[in-house]
Amino acid sequence: MKNFFKTAFFSLLVISGFWGFSNFGIPQIKPAPPPVEEKLDLGAMTMDQFIALGGKIFNGKGTCTLCHNAMGRAPMLDKVGANAEERMKDARYKGEAKTVQEYIHESLVKPSAYVVAGFGKSGSNDTESPMPDVSGGGIGLNEAELAAVIAYLQDSSGSEVTVEIPQMDAAPAEGAAPVEEAALKTPEEVIVKYGCGMCHKVADQVGALGPDLTKVGKSKSKDYLRQAILDPEAVIAQGFTGGMMPPTFGEQMKAKELEMLVNYMAGLK
Repeated sequence: MKNFFKTAFFSLLVISGFWGFSNFGIPQIKPAPPPVEEKLDLGAMTMDQFIALGGKIFNGKGTCTLCHNAMGRAPMLDKVGANAEERMKDARYKGEAKTVQEYIHESLVKPSAYVVAGFGKSGSNDTESPMPDVSGGGIGLNEAELAAVIAYLQDSSGSEVTVEIPQMDAAPAEGAAPVEEAALKTPEEVIVKYGCGMCHKVADQVGALGPDLTKVGKSKSKDYLRQAILDPEAVIAQGFTGGMMPPTFGEQMKAKELEMLVNYMAGLK
């Protein structure tokens, strides 16, 4: 009986030790707060402040530096003003821009209008860009934010800043009901809208920055996949770094879209 109590006491001691270490010894993961749309007082801004706002968005909410960096995932933008003039004359250019400002705006919302050689989607012969429309999906820049980023890129590349600070939108009529956007109908539509294929290989998309999801359901549960979408910093896949995936999908996706995407990925085996 004495041995029993000794064994029981030792077991409780070990369990308590593991509990204490897991709760207090291991650093807790605290994901960064999601980027939010700036509350802009555009009427009181100087151009220098507007350009600084563009830099903040470029390096933050816009997630631009995820690819446009020295690692060579996407073209560097330090000479985008000078390059724009040449690219609009290129026979491969499919856009409609006439000015540097229009070209930069087009490259943000219609990135496939011109794809720099070597940076297109695999198999597209540089006719399709892996970059998503930054005005939608998981980034969702509004027109004022887009204008600020354009001003920042013009300024940082040594070009003349031609952007004008936008006027504030008029307030909606009192009592006007917001228009509810209908939920998407297929997981493929969800993947395209939220730019999943920019980083992941999934549903005919060939992103290579994040984990390959073509058979993710073989090793990951629905709970894991749901958490990975809602709180991407909670568990970082082996071989990858944190801070790459936007943490805002939980706010942007409708519940139906989220569950449809989770069920789709769980079935990829």
